[in-house]
This record gives sequence, structure tokens and C-alpha cells, in this order.
Amino acid sequence: MESVREQREGRGPNVIRDSMEENERISMQQIERTKGGRKENTEESSVESIEESVALLKEILAIPSVNGRDNEGAVAEYIANYLRERNVDASVQKIDETHANVVAKVEGKSSEIVVWNGHLDTVPYGKLKEWNTDPAVPSERDGRIYARGASDMKSGLAAMVYLLGRIGETGKKPEQTILFLGTCDEEKNGLGAKNVLKEINLSSVSLLLIGEPTGCKLGVAQKGCVWIQLNVSGKTSHGAYPEEGYNAVEYGMKIVHRIKKWIMTYEHRILGKPTAQITMIRGGVAPNMTPDFAEILLDIRIIPGISTEDVEREIQKICREEEAELNGAVQFEIVVKNARRAIEIADEEKWIQRLKEYFRLKGVKAEETGINYFTDASVLVQKESEIPVLLFGPGEPQSAHKPNEFVELKKYGKYIETLGEIFSINYQKKKKSCIIGRNTEAPECIENGQRKCGASMLVEK
Repeated sequence: MESVREQREGRGPNVIRDSMEENERISMQQIERTKGGRKENTEESSVESIEESVALLKEILAIPSVNGRDNEGAVAEYIANYLRERNVDASVQKIDETHANVVAKVEGKSSEIVVWNGHLDTVPYGKLKEWNTDPAVPSERDGRIYARGASDMKSGLAAMVYLLGRIGETGKKPEQTILFLGTCDEEKNGLGAKNVLKEINLSSVSLLLIGEPTGCKLGVAQKGCVWIQLNVSGKTSHGAYPEEGYNAVEYGMKIVHRIKKWIMTYEHRILGKPTAQITMIRGGVAPNMTPDFAEILLDIRIIPGISTEDVEREIQKICREEEAELNGAVQFEIVVKNARRAIEIADEEKWIQRLKEYFRLKGVKAEETGINYFTDASVLVQKESEIPVLLFGPGEPQSAHKPNEFVELKKYGKYIETLGEIFSINYQKKKKSCIIGRNTEAPECIENGQRKCGASMLVEK
């Protein structure tokens, strides 16, 4: 198979030259067909058509998968069984007693491969008294489902699983081969995504789609993250004679201020400025002694244009300059605790153009957004940095990690509809009706378990 690199020309990273002209022609025909009104163009009709997918979402939400507390593998097992029952090839990658991934694959009409990714874990519930419902039990009301993970990101996860199940049920191939990765431990260490890289070659992937909460906006950029531990060694002295010592806390703060000044010189059109803040600090011996050691943990959120290596190099440079100025009286040590690169998809990328055209034909403006937190994308593209990454999901980013987390069912339905159209999936289940066109469950049709009209033939509507 032609690799992603072979598909690209010298237009810069993340810009793909579409060498799959036939697939593009077919996909654009799919989008054009939406003009003809082959289905109702209303969010309400989308909600009506996904009753089974809502039930699936509730089932997944009801499986506790709090990171560090619950068995995330239980979600992986449930999804794998759901897909197998619908003729989809699915397997569970067990990592340890509480961590597992679920992997599924459906063959497409072409050899082009796209990856759908969602994570299985959630953050803790927080203070239960701040919730209006039980966060462990999905509650549907006012067009929303409330539960921990409803937005981040079991709604995006469930939508993907539902669509894969529909492919298995109908037996109709999508245009592209779809590789589904349900990954564990995203909220902490990315253990699941790291395990994927050990077992699966992603070099030929043409798109990495991650269902993180974007409110059905196109997430075209994501901040990266670097956690730096700064160890500062100074010299102690009596608190009454600070000039005789070297205050490790104060010199550490000087380094921090220089880092913040440097990083604020950058800016991104969607993500805005990068950030750097102290999240933990330890130092000092006694109230009346100059501290001779300090440990400072920095959380630095970077934007495209700044690499994790850039951050480490700049901090090392600042530290060496300060050491030279102090003639070595104060020593600085840098420890990188976490390094996740920033992500951006080019506007010229064919998948972005395809989605924008889809929304245009629907009469909806395609809104772009950015994500300030890191996702499994920064792990999954470590080896293949040119893979286009799109963050796109039904959840609300403002609702994530908070009490009363929710997902709007209209957006959940819209998300399923959009992916179904873009990837040519028959996502709607037809209801069986009697020959006069009524729904078989309509109360006016049923009396003592029999249809009043006497109709015996059922047809799909």
C-alpha cells in the first residue's frame, strides 16, 4: 500500500496530496446526494433514527471506568462483544488487570485506511453533592444524557461503535477501511495508545479521527503539553542573613519567569497563546532558614510551531545562563516528566475540505475550534508525525471533567449522521410497519396483541 509519505509532496507537514482520485470522486458524489433530500434535514429526525445508539451510549456509560479506580477493560470487553454480535472483527488487547484496549477493523471498498479513536476511561466523579444525578448512572432528561463520561468521551466512542455495528449488520462496505482503536488510560499516562504503537503499524493511515468533545465543531488544532520538573540547589543561611546564602526557591522563580516570558512570544490563530504555570512546588527547611533546595513542577501547554524539544532546549539555555551569572553557586537540573506534541491539521487536507463541503450542502457553517488539553493523538502520531489528525466529537468541551457532565442528544445524532454520510455508512435502521404504513407499535394498530386492520404483512419503511 502506498504510504502516507509517498502521497505527500513538498507542501509542508500535514498537507496531503490526494492521489486517490477515484475515492475522492466517489466521496464527493456521496456528499452531493445530500442535496436531493433523501432524508429529512432536521436534527429531530436524526434523534428519532438513533434509538439503538442512545441505548448503546447508556450501556457504555453505565460501565464504570474511572481512571486509576475501575477496570477499564470491562468497557473494552463490552464493546468487543457488541461488535462481534454484529459480524465485526473485534479483539481485546489486555495490558494488565485493569487496562485493555479494544481493536476492530472493517474492510472498505478501497485499501485506504482511516483510524477512528476513542478512549475508554473517565476522570473521577468529584464531589457527589455537586451532581444533580448519580454520575455512575446515565440519566436522560431535557434532551440530554447526564453521566460521567457523557461528553468526555463515551458519546463519541459509542457513536463510532454504533456505526461499526451497522456496517456489520448490513454487510455493506464503507468507502475506506476503518480501523477502530478504543484506548485505555488516556486521562493519565496514555498506556493504551502506547500499547497500540507496539502492536499496530499506522504508517499507511490517511486520517486519525478522534471523537473528543468538540460540540460537533472541527477540531483542527490541539495544544501539546510538557511537564518539567526543575530542581534547584542553592545554599542555606540564617534567615536574618539571607545575603550569606543562595535562596533556591527565589532563583527557581527567576527561571520560571524567564520561561513564561519566552513562551508568551508565540501565538496561534485558533489556540491563542501557549501557557506555563507552576502546578507544584516544594522547598525550604525552616521558617528562619534560607532554603537550599527547591523542586518546581511546571505545566507548559505548547502550540503548533513549538516542539517539545524546543521547550527543553530553551529551558536548558536559560538555566545555563543563570548558572554562569552566579559562578555556579546555584545549580539547576531539568527532568522532563511528560512530553506531548501539539497537533494541527492543514486546511488544505482533503478530509477537512470534504467535511466543510458536507456542512455547506447541509446549509450549516463548518465551525473550527481548538483544544487546549492533550489527547491520545500526541501519542498515536509519535512515529508518523505526518498523519492528519482531526478532533471531532459530539460532546461539550465545557462540560468535561465537571459535575453534571452531559451530552446533547441532538448533537449525538448529528455526529452519527455526519460520520455516516462522510464514510458512506447505512446508519439508519428502518422501522417495520404494516402494509397501510403505520408503525407496528402504534397503539391504534394493536388490540389484544393483534393488528386491528387484520394486516399480516410487515414491510420496512
